[in-house]
Amino acid sequence: MEVAAQVGRVLAEQGVGVVYGGGRIGTMGAVADGALSAGGSVIGVIPRHMIEWEIAHDGLTELHVVDTMHERKALMADLSDAFVALPGGAGTLDELFEIWTWAQLDLHAKPIGLLNLDGYYDHLLAMIDHMVSEGFLKPAYREMVLVDDDLDRLLNRFADYAPPVYRWVEEAPID
Repeated sequence: MEVAAQVGRVLAEQGVGVVYGGGRIGTMGAVADGALSAGGSVIGVIPRHMIEWEIAHDGLTELHVVDTMHERKALMADLSDAFVALPGGAGTLDELFEIWTWAQLDLHAKPIGLLNLDGYYDHLLAMIDHMVSEGFLKPAYREMVLVDDDLDRLLNRFADYAPPVYRWVEEAPID
């Protein structure tokens, strides 16, 4: 949780706003608190039913209330300039894979990163590499997900990110 709060503080200190799911609990709640404590902007997007569970963060810069999880993810994607996944559970993977799929479909050209703290994502990365070696994922699409164990380096790589050019009718993207 301390690392998550530190991530929020670093983002705020670099002038990077946070867009996330709007909760006050868990890792992302800690990111939000860290960013807010450093004077950062934090926008939450939360489904109405989660407010009823009383887990909405009440100290955010903005809180958008939506009806469904689908609306939540779409609005978070629209409000974001880039995406960073910290170690997390099924919800983190759901959001990561959806936003990555949208990038592959050329629905956005925003950088996607995994903050691979203490090798948390090593097994997932091995599976993704296996998908490439088995021919289910093009190498260019694998390279869309930037991976680092250091937030500053990851953010610096975002500045240089350029998505592949898409041509679905050919074997591989054109560089």
